[in-house]
Amino acid sequence: MAGLRREVRARVYGNVQGVGFRIWVRDEATSLGVAGWVRNEADGSVTAQIAGLDEAVSTMIERLWNGPSGASVSRVDVKELAAGDTFVGFRIVA
Repeated sequence: MAGLRREVRARVYGNVQGVGFRIWVRDEATSLGVAGWVRNEADGSVTAQIAGLDEAVSTMIERLWNGPSGASVSRVDVKELAAGDTFVGFRIVA
């Protein structure tokens, strides 16, 4: 039986640019087997769209609160999306 799929868009605030956050997100997402993308935003936040099995997506959201060394996360806003099969792999976008 296949697990339940989930897709979210998470916006991470704090000291999250210039600390390798996007590379860290890509590596963590890949290790969890989730797909999607991550990008920097003009206001200094980072946005990630994450899709995969519910448990893996939940774990990724928890990890966003920590980030890589040098990051300081003050807030993570998560918006639930309709789960689809649109992503393959995880990438950094401009």
